[in-house]
Amino acid sequence: MGAQWKQKGREAGAAAKGKLFTKLAKEIAVAAKSGADPAGNPRLQRAVEAAKKASMPRDTLERAIKRGSGGGDESMQYEVVYYEGFTPHRVPVIVECLTENKNRTAGSMRGLFRKGQLAAAGAVSWDFAHLGFVEATPPAPGTDAETAAIEAGAQDFEVNDDGSVRFFTDATDVDVVSKALTAAKWTLTSAKLGWRAKNPVTVPDAARAEVEAFLAELDDDDDVQDLYVAMK
Repeated sequence: MGAQWKQKGREAGAAAKGKLFTKLAKEIAVAAKSGADPAGNPRLQRAVEAAKKASMPRDTLERAIKRGSGGGDESMQYEVVYYEGFTPHRVPVIVECLTENKNRTAGSMRGLFRKGQLAAAGAVSWDFAHLGFVEATPPAPGTDAETAAIEAGAQDFEVNDDGSVRFFTDATDVDVVSKALTAAKWTLTSAKLGWRAKNPVTVPDAARAEVEAFLAELDDDDDVQDLYVAMK
């Protein structure tokens, strides 16, 4: 959990699926700023693939591309904004937001962090590494992730509970590693830049539920795109 936090069961239920579509649509819109054609825009291509995997309706997907690329009447420019702070029990967290209204988002973050502590820029991120994250599933059971990481040029990897693997890369090597894994028949589910804790902390079982509840409230905000938590 020292890399990227994901709410358990976030994709279950209609309301949760709607929130997932909102996050995916924002990522598509931001990616589309660099070009509306997925064939020539790797970030957009990955975002579109993630949306299709989540069964996003085609019209919603196309509307998100137009919103980001400036086409149509729904043009909207999102900004990436980071907030740093601590959960209850002093677990460092970086919150990545995509927003078209920074004042609204700032107010939301101040309210949500009342149960923790909102910190100044740099107060937390100094103890995180800014890396590429490539999520992929192996071509066959028993495929050696360590060998795949070495051959693809990844720095490190983690095996997820579902058997998929998160590969960590230099920030400039996301596309290189993604292409190498694809050539080795791995199935990519996402590829992006993110934050990985250098020194994740251990949270006692008695406190863990409170920390998880705090993270779930953050994740439930429509402007929050990702959470990076320094927790084992």
